[in-house]
Amino acid sequence: MYGMRAQDIAPATHFRSDRLTRVNGDLYFSTRENTLEGPFSNHEEAEREVRAYIERVRLLSRERIS
Repeated sequence: MYGMRAQDIAPATHFRSDRLTRVNGDLYFSTRENTLEGPFSNHEEAEREVRAYIERVRLLSRERIS
């Protein structure tokens, strides 16, 4: 995908990848901020927490702009 994210200064190619990984049987997800979030016991819980994490980051970003 060729485009710009809010923090980018110029258009670039961005590739999505699977951010879920298993460590000792538990699921974690990695973030752009290079953190590993979890553990989660199943895929549904991990996906739900990914969405919640994205929403928290968006809210924090809006607060900084205001």
